[in-house]
Amino acid sequence: MEGFLGERRKIIQPGSLKDPKLEDLKTRLTDWINTTLKPEHIVVQSLEEDLFDGLVLHHLLVRLAGMKLDVEEIALTAMAQKRKLGVILEAINRVLGLSKEDSQKWSVNLIHNRDLLSTLHLLVAIVKHFQPEMALPSNVCLEVIILENSQSKWKQKKTSMLKQACNDNKEKSRIDPIDELLKLEPQKVNTVKQAILHFVNKNMARMGLQVSDIDTQFSDGVILLLLIGQLEDYFVHLSEFYLTPSTNEEMVHNVTLALDLLSDRELQLYNVAPEAIDIVSQDLTATLTVLYALFKKYKYR
Repeated sequence: MEGFLGERRKIIQPGSLKDPKLEDLKTRLTDWINTTLKPEHIVVQSLEEDLFDGLVLHHLLVRLAGMKLDVEEIALTAMAQKRKLGVILEAINRVLGLSKEDSQKWSVNLIHNRDLLSTLHLLVAIVKHFQPEMALPSNVCLEVIILENSQSKWKQKKTSMLKQACNDNKEKSRIDPIDELLKLEPQKVNTVKQAILHFVNKNMARMGLQVSDIDTQFSDGVILLLLIGQLEDYFVHLSEFYLTPSTNEEMVHNVTLALDLLSDRELQLYNVAPEAIDIVSQDLTATLTVLYALFKKYKYR
C-alpha cells in the first residue's frame, strides 16, 4: 500500500457494518431526514450516497435553522460540490457552536468521499442540537482500523468510534434547551430566534399578520392564541379572549387561555411550565419556552 510519510487512513471493519445497532441508527437518521424534508419532496435512501454533494445538508439547514445560503441548488462537478460543501459545513459548525475538536470529525473531503463515520458524526451532532428529545440507539460502535505511514511502513491500531456521540444525546435530552440557548453568545441566540420567527410568520401569513419582535409581541396573548388556532386548525372564538387587551388583567386572561389550550393538547414543555404573568411581563425565557415547544411540534407542517 503506497502513501506519503505520516499519512493516516481509516478503514471500517466490514463486520462492524452489520451491527444491528448501527443499522438502527442509520434507519432513524434516514427517517428523520425524510420527515424533516418531506415538504421539499426530498427522499434519502442512503446516508453515504445521498449527502455527499451538499444538497440535502443545505435543505436541512434551511428547515431547521431558517438559514438559506448563497450556494447553487444543484452542483454537478466535484469541484462545485466541494465548494458548496465548504460553505454549508462552515455554517453548520457555526450554528451548532462546536469546538474545533468536534468539528474535525468531518470535513469537506470526508463527506464528499462518502465517509460513513464522518457522515454519521455530522448527522448525530445536528440531531443533538435541533432534536434533543429524539431517541438514538445507545452504545453504537464502529470498529475502525487506523493506518499510519511511519518510516515507509504502515502501522495499524484498532479503535471504536461513534459510541460516545450517541450516548451523549441521552443525557442532553434532559437539559432544558431554552436555558442552554440563553447561555450562548447573542449571535447564536438570535439565529434560533430568527428560525422561530420564520416559523411563526409562515403560519400567520394566512391571517395577514407578521411578528417582528419575539420579546414583546406575545405578551398580550393575542398572537399566541391566533397562532395556536392556525396550528391546530380551529378558531378561538372572539368571545373567549380580548382581541385588543388594554389592562394587565386582560393580557393575563389571554395568556392563561393559551397555556390552558396547550396543556389540553399535552404540548411538551421543559422543566416547569411558564406562568401567564411571566409571558405578560415579557420574560424571554418563558416566551421562548412556549414558542420553542410549538416550533418542535409543528415545524414539519
